[in-house]
Amino acid sequence: MSHIKLTSHPGQTTPIPIRWGADTPEARGPVIGTLTDPKLRNVIGTHSGSYAVYRALAVAAEVLDPEYRPDFTDTTPWHALGPHPQWFDAEKIVAIDPFGAVVHDVFSSYHDKGYDIRPSIAVTKAHLQMPEIRDAVEAGRLKEDGEILKRGGDCVVTKAAIEPVWHLPGVARRFGAEEGELRRILFEQTGGMFPELVTRGDLEVFLPPIGGMTAYIFGPPEKLVTGPVTARVHDECNGSDVFGSDICTCRPYLAHGVEECIRSAQQGGAGVIVYFRKEGRALGEVTKFLVYNARKRQQGGDRADAYFARTECVAGVQDMRFQTLMPDVLHWLGISRIDRFVSMSNLKYDAVIGSGITVGERVRIPPELVPPDAQVEMDAKMAAGYYTDSELPNEAELGKAKGRTYG
Repeated sequence: MSHIKLTSHPGQTTPIPIRWGADTPEARGPVIGTLTDPKLRNVIGTHSGSYAVYRALAVAAEVLDPEYRPDFTDTTPWHALGPHPQWFDAEKIVAIDPFGAVVHDVFSSYHDKGYDIRPSIAVTKAHLQMPEIRDAVEAGRLKEDGEILKRGGDCVVTKAAIEPVWHLPGVARRFGAEEGELRRILFEQTGGMFPELVTRGDLEVFLPPIGGMTAYIFGPPEKLVTGPVTARVHDECNGSDVFGSDICTCRPYLAHGVEECIRSAQQGGAGVIVYFRKEGRALGEVTKFLVYNARKRQQGGDRADAYFARTECVAGVQDMRFQTLMPDVLHWLGISRIDRFVSMSNLKYDAVIGSGITVGERVRIPPELVPPDAQVEMDAKMAAGYYTDSELPNEAELGKAKGRTYG
């Protein structure tokens, strides 16, 4: 499908343009997803991701004024992050707005004129508590230092909640797709939810109604730039992460990543856990549970050789996370090197180094942290080329044998 750039739209004035990757915020322009003055919108969709539907319900229930404008007094980031050179590189960041946390500072002139500009990133501070951290202290693997790790295993973190903001031309390039084709497929596969994808070629930014991510930073955030850095990119697994299901290694690997990040911060560097809302390999929890049933009922029970085959039978594909857009948040944080990458996933590793970030060491999950019922998952991932059983491949070896990864 040919992609036509419209310069106008019936009944609407030309909005403020967004020049993705421009040299300054002023030249880039603000993301305006307002619902209070539609003619000023310069993006497709609106803020809040998947929660936008709940906002609509609140309006329908007459508990929220549709014209309500948020009061953002005292909501500025608790810790200043950036700007970093990657913020001005149209290829490094295509899936989030690098200025999303500071819109009322860098776009104050628009705000003062009454434009409805809203943050897509919020940065705050918090304490993180996990029983696994206390266990690590009791076992002597971690020590309470009173600053990063307080008494009782209370860990001090800076955390950032991030909504997705897609620059469609950049997203298309990442996936090797033609922009017009990407727009058409997004329109069709969402049941025509966003007609502007095909009618407003002049609007290049899309706020997709999906879950975003949260970055948990251990140690001074500026150390993410200077290092050394430990990082784990973790995809949501509600059953394991929250409710402790032992059928997979998700929570054990998350806890192991947190421990490694604390250790890095205590040694003068920093650590970061990025938690993506991509439940069930981005297939969703319903699909995930259907696959559980299919695997357990097959002849011979749950087997490594059929682990991913049953997923493909139900979903048509083994994994929809891709990791193609994942490195953007690392670039937003200013990371150019990860000294310890807590992951066995070749797909994550490929995406990170493919984006220009150097990885020093890849850290596997210790065998003693793998629950007995999760061993079939580990065997299946090994059989599928998820990782090698000896040494995890380094950058030089990666070109010789790239394996598909599924977790």
